[in-house]
Amino acid sequence: MKTLSQHYDIHAPVSMVWQVLVKPELIEQWGGGPVIMDDHEGTEFSLWGGSVHGVNTHVVPMETLEQDWYSGDGWHQASKVRFTLEAEGDNTVLELYHRDIPDKDVDDIDDGWHEYYLGPLQKLAELKAA
Repeated sequence: MKTLSQHYDIHAPVSMVWQVLVKPELIEQWGGGPVIMDDHEGTEFSLWGGSVHGVNTHVVPMETLEQDWYSGDGWHQASKVRFTLEAEGDNTVLELYHRDIPDKDVDDIDDGWHEYYLGPLQKLAELKAA
């Protein structure tokens, strides 16, 4: 099992980045739909019509979202994802930490965060904050 981390400097306030991270109608705008999501601990989520799904394991609104992730293509053990948000003036530093990734999937997962998840999320948050 592998681990990866990524860092994003987002030109939008924490409140906007949090909304784009957890609100279904905004997630669908950056490409994660169809989606089921909220920011409550213990609730189940589903992205891309269920190809990624899991449960929110720890939530501190506007600061931390931790989730157990399963892939629709056969992950039998959850991988652990943690997003942390920190205000830096009017901007947000988003840190991603993802562990327990199957060895064979780590490169695709690393690219996928940039291409399909956090990259588009950043663009939408910055667009809405402008």
